[in-house]
Amino acid sequence: MSLVDLPHLGGLVFGAPLMIARPKLDTILQVLSFRLQGDATDPGVPAGDRPFVVTPNGIAIIPVLGTLANRTFGLAAMSGLASYVRLGEQLDLAAADPAVKGILLDVDSNGGQAGGVFDLADRVLALRGVKPVYAIADEACLSAAYALACGAERFYVTQTGAVGSIGVVALHADQSGADEKAGVRYDYITAGDRKADANPHAPLSDEARATLQAEVDRLYGLFTGMVARCRNLPDAQVREQQAGVFFGANAVAAGLADQIGTFASALTDLSTRIAPRPVAGRGGVSVLSSSKGPTAMSDAPTAETPATSEATLRQQLAAEITAQVSGPAAEDAKALATRLRGEAAEILELCQLAGQPTLAAGFVRQGLAPAAVRTALLTGRVERYEAAPTVPVDPNAAAGDNPLIAAIKATYRKD
Repeated sequence: MSLVDLPHLGGLVFGAPLMIARPKLDTILQVLSFRLQGDATDPGVPAGDRPFVVTPNGIAIIPVLGTLANRTFGLAAMSGLASYVRLGEQLDLAAADPAVKGILLDVDSNGGQAGGVFDLADRVLALRGVKPVYAIADEACLSAAYALACGAERFYVTQTGAVGSIGVVALHADQSGADEKAGVRYDYITAGDRKADANPHAPLSDEARATLQAEVDRLYGLFTGMVARCRNLPDAQVREQQAGVFFGANAVAAGLADQIGTFASALTDLSTRIAPRPVAGRGGVSVLSSSKGPTAMSDAPTAETPATSEATLRQQLAAEITAQVSGPAAEDAKALATRLRGEAAEILELCQLAGQPTLAAGFVRQGLAPAAVRTALLTGRVERYEAAPTVPVDPNAAAGDNPLIAAIKATYRKD
């Protein structure tokens, strides 16, 4: 990060209401103070803006990591910056992607900027009616991060996870004393008596303090109202917490989380939530359906149905429909079977031409049309369609002990 970035970063920290845990704010101030004094050493903290991944059964895992800001403008991550704009883009992509059946917010953040957080929190809440959204505090979900995650359909917290800090803070840095020692005086020539309010080169005036306090109070009301609405709690109960931080089981007891869990258990529960359920079909045919409607077959391959044979699933289902349906619908079923066989054959041919025949099963399993497969192969965006790992998810295992969980987190998070 270069010194030219400092004015923007200072604008994120000073003179604007923040929704961030105080210890994290202290850390940022300590790092920033060295930069303001000309120290060019980069702290080297990993960035929070990383692409999300999609599990083979269709769960988009969106990381909410580090300090949150409305926009990052490509700044190096002094303390792990993640932007609301980027998170919003990821949510929109996950919501629009037909391959995504559910969303898991993987949160480890002490919060950040107030500006922009409530608009994004509203979008998280709105996703409840579109796709299942779960969240886990692993390990921190505080202040602005909690404002985002509390809109999830189900909220998990690890045994040592920190949740809450439902409050707002604004910081004014009065450096007039340092200016005087340095022999520097700043005179603001303004139009409008309040134009230079809360500038760092003068003590905070009573009027400026009152204005800043009013905005902090307004944002606090938005925050407590958001939590009360999402968690089905009285607003007064949220305010009674006085921006306290709750750990593990205490967060559940306070109504801020639903249950103790790990990343693996949250992922497993969401997988169960979106899993296809067997229902009776016509003529005794057993088909599979989920909350989003019927699907052809189960996503996960079994020992009897290895991943290499899944490219025939559509043909098998079409054959079942053709064999079982009688009467006027039989001709339509035969036409459907013919179309499905043709699509599967075209997908196989496309994958063979691209030199990646093993991807065909994943494409068919996700129900992609040949045109979408062609686009994925041409752009190289094929990772999410690869065959599912055979490593089972153990909800009781730590992330480091579970190869699948470790592989997922390794794509965006350094534990």
